[in-house]
Amino acid sequence: MNQGLARLHPYPFEKLARLKQGISPPEDKAAIDLSIGEPKHATPGFILDAIKTHLQTAAVYPKTRGSDELRQAIAAWLMKRFELPGDSINPEKHILPVNGTREAIFAFAQCVVDHHATLPVVISPNPFYQIYEGAALLAGAEPVYVNCSETNNFIPDFDSVSADTWKRCQLLYLCSPGNPTGAVINRETIARLFELADRHDFIIAADECYSEIYFDEGHPPPGLLQVAAELGRDDYRRCVVFHSLSKRSNVPGMRSGFIAGDQDLIRAFLRYRTYHGCAMPLFTQMASIRAWQDEAHVVQNRKMYREKFDAVLGILQPVLNVKRPQASFYLWPEIPDTDTDFARGLYSGQNVTVLPGSFLSRTANDINPGERRVRIALVASLDECIEAAKRIREYITGC
Repeated sequence: MNQGLARLHPYPFEKLARLKQGISPPEDKAAIDLSIGEPKHATPGFILDAIKTHLQTAAVYPKTRGSDELRQAIAAWLMKRFELPGDSINPEKHILPVNGTREAIFAFAQCVVDHHATLPVVISPNPFYQIYEGAALLAGAEPVYVNCSETNNFIPDFDSVSADTWKRCQLLYLCSPGNPTGAVINRETIARLFELADRHDFIIAADECYSEIYFDEGHPPPGLLQVAAELGRDDYRRCVVFHSLSKRSNVPGMRSGFIAGDQDLIRAFLRYRTYHGCAMPLFTQMASIRAWQDEAHVVQNRKMYREKFDAVLGILQPVLNVKRPQASFYLWPEIPDTDTDFARGLYSGQNVTVLPGSFLSRTANDINPGERRVRIALVASLDECIEAAKRIREYITGC
């Protein structure tokens, strides 16, 4: 067996289920689950129509590299959204559709990590999306966690990484906007990471799945490829980005996204995926083309999240240390109790489920940055989010 399997932690929602075990929440309060980052806004009808229209293609084997039309639609969106030079993105060379970014983020490490190297390292933010850790362990690498604390505006403290760790690093996972913090990594930090990647020969893989959930329509979060192009690195050497329709277009069950960047890495990953057996169904590809070509529904999606943040923060800020994030649909408040006791007590007393922060983080440099925080996903309806906020306030204040 792969020895990395024995090192895998229980998934956060396994821990949450155990934490809630044996508790009977009040029956007079309807359950509100804000623990999972699963979008609940309605899927646009034109996407569903495209799936129905092309269901007959279920009888056809799809290609691993996806259709020309899908890659072209992705390239057009990528260039417009991140202001990339038109001649720097070739749909044939720089883009590969994937079945949601979760499986691709995991598989990418299996493809690029050389487990025969001496003590290979994969660096990730802390707290983090658990797939980064699992991907590192099962690729035969050592995960190294870089703390994201409020004192550093929740940006990973890359100054804390030792010279030896940088030397052994093969893959660096970024998450911007961050899960669960919502923090956006600035251009200066990304430029510094490019310099480190060149010096120590590692790959930067940016999880940008929350890039389209932000609050200022005039200032979208910058992306890794965007900064690379601004620095004259328009061959996108050493870097790839992962994007998804799940959050952007409210289709988490459709499992549609893409990886883009360094053509040599894309070529190698295509070869890996050809054997891995994970081609996107043609009806999903057709619906994805429609989704990437439309921005009106994405603007409306952001509007709904803004309304929820405005309402919930107005209720919670008087009683809780909680700030509006730069992007994403999460709140990451500091709480007046241990995170597990707070989550358990809130569920027991108010039938509201949130995720303890320590379930999303590890202790690094004697600090667990998730302790005394919880993740609150504002994915439910506006009315449910308001009701949940009122119950959280009641739990904190006792009235």
